[in-house]
Amino acid sequence: MTDLRPLGELGRRICILGPSNSGKSTLADAIGRRMGSRVIHLDQLHHLPHTAWKPRLRDAFHALHDAAIKENDWVIDGNYSSCMPQRLARATGLILLDVSTLTSLGRYLYRTLFDRRRVGGLEGAPERIHMDMLRHIIVATPANRTRYATMYDALSLPKVRLASTRAIDEAYAAWQLNRDRT
Repeated sequence: MTDLRPLGELGRRICILGPSNSGKSTLADAIGRRMGSRVIHLDQLHHLPHTAWKPRLRDAFHALHDAAIKENDWVIDGNYSSCMPQRLARATGLILLDVSTLTSLGRYLYRTLFDRRRVGGLEGAPERIHMDMLRHIIVATPANRTRYATMYDALSLPKVRLASTRAIDEAYAAWQLNRDRT
């Protein structure tokens, strides 16, 4: 069993970080429903709806991000290093999903081929396999995992590291979270 702190110890502003396709959005949604908190999916702020994942201009994205984190309570998923310092400064807790690159790749392929209703998806942008995303998962994910682990170790706020799909499943059970969006 993963050494988990109670969900309530993470406070009312929780950041969820981790590799692409690690389950950040699904976990954020479940925690948001459990705590009655606003859920913010950074992918939805960063990209224009009804596009093939076309990013907003950086200043527009940062303005949306900074307005969102001013709220009193939220669960926010996504990495986006360019605005991470101000997000972490407002956060009361952090969850790091630290799954393997192979897990991220498998989840991406499953999502794009079989589960096209993903939590945190972009409105009007159907899920499909993109070579850029495959390259990102295979090339960038290992370096990002190392960077996130170093950052995690340096942070003093309440935090939880979930280093496998089993650990994530144990957190859902311990925190009495429901994956279904019912």
